[in-house]
Amino acid sequence: MWWSGANLAALEAINAECETPIKIRQSKYLNNLVEQDHRAIKRRTRPMLGFKNFPRARVILGGIEVMHMIRKGQMKDGGIAQTPAQQFYSLVASVVLIMSTFV
Repeated sequence: MWWSGANLAALEAINAECETPIKIRQSKYLNNLVEQDHRAIKRRTRPMLGFKNFPRARVILGGIEVMHMIRKGQMKDGGIAQTPAQQFYSLVASVVLIMSTFV
């Protein structure tokens, strides 16, 4: 698709006008990685039948992403060996402590 004549001409016209040119990275499996990571969110949100408002969706999706990061080992635990549940509870406790200072 990207290598058709019309797309190439449009891309060259845009690149001629811009200071930083647009480069097309053609990766056959890049979308699969994104979809695979997104699968956990879709699996969790499908039973909820959608969100009622945007702020609630932001909070719920943020929590799902944090749990996903903890499970994948992407969150630093400060050198303390903790289970994912312990990491989550310590994170919640620190957020509650921070939020209580604003009230």
